[in-house]
Amino acid sequence: MNAAAARDCDAAALRRALQALESVVLGKPRQVRLCLTCLLARGHLLIEDVPGVGKTTLAHALAQVLGLAWQRVQFTSDLLPADIIGVSIFDRASQQFKFRQGPIFTQLLLADEVNRASPRTQSALLEAMEERQVSVDVTTYRLPEPFFVVATQNPHEQLGTFPLPESQLDRFLMRVTLGYPDAAHERELLRSGDRRDLIPALEPVLGPEALIRAQQAVRAIHVSESLLNYAQCLIARTRERPDFRLGLSPRAGQGLIRCAQAWAHLAGRSAVLPEDVQSVLPAVVAHRLERRETASHGSPGFTAGTDAADELIRTVPVPI
Repeated sequence: MNAAAARDCDAAALRRALQALESVVLGKPRQVRLCLTCLLARGHLLIEDVPGVGKTTLAHALAQVLGLAWQRVQFTSDLLPADIIGVSIFDRASQQFKFRQGPIFTQLLLADEVNRASPRTQSALLEAMEERQVSVDVTTYRLPEPFFVVATQNPHEQLGTFPLPESQLDRFLMRVTLGYPDAAHERELLRSGDRRDLIPALEPVLGPEALIRAQQAVRAIHVSESLLNYAQCLIARTRERPDFRLGLSPRAGQGLIRCAQAWAHLAGRSAVLPEDVQSVLPAVVAHRLERRETASHGSPGFTAGTDAADELIRTVPVPI
């Protein structure tokens, strides 16, 4: 298969993946596209919302259609770092310690209700998510390629949760919220029953090699100098605003460009438009922006960061 035929095949696979995900998670086409955008941009995904709206169902469906090796870990208050990373066990035959890999040694890790674990356990993901490796004792182990963390999170106003620190949140390239379904789709949910029953029947449509090719194609999407100026103006505005506790970092800016490239790639375009940046901006920056008044009076909730991102889109002019 030549390069052009491979690109056409991969594009068709991405379209089938979107259709399959939308058949399971009803009435959320934008959120589904954002999730796939995040993974094409080689980032980690945080799905945040109240219980019962389909966070775990969406995460399971993603693992199924991507065709990757995956593991699921239910995060609880008594979960230990070794339960995720693995543990060294003494082997009597060889008189040596042997490392037994934990569930993190997979291509896609589903971290379900990640904020129910203690900060110590949450920190076990930091090195893996940033450097795609795990250090145990004096040995460093590389993680498989590709490697993604898809985590779900309940509102941290609820009992039994630990807020994710800024360093942990920043490891997630995008945060997506699902929200309640509209009346028509909720009626369909009530009529059809549990959507998780549909997941085993989903056909894996990508696989590791095709996904890596798609990620490489995303990096080749053209970004003009004027588009870079627009992104830089958006980032600079967050640092100038006195009502934001922290402005966006250079890493957040790089993630914004990668996600805009992935969004354009899913749309079948070879160059990024300002609309692509605006489409992914709330999911990329909302969990990184916090207003000073919400920082001093408690949780920022679901909407504070999103409202701030929408305000940036309205106030920062698009370059001509």
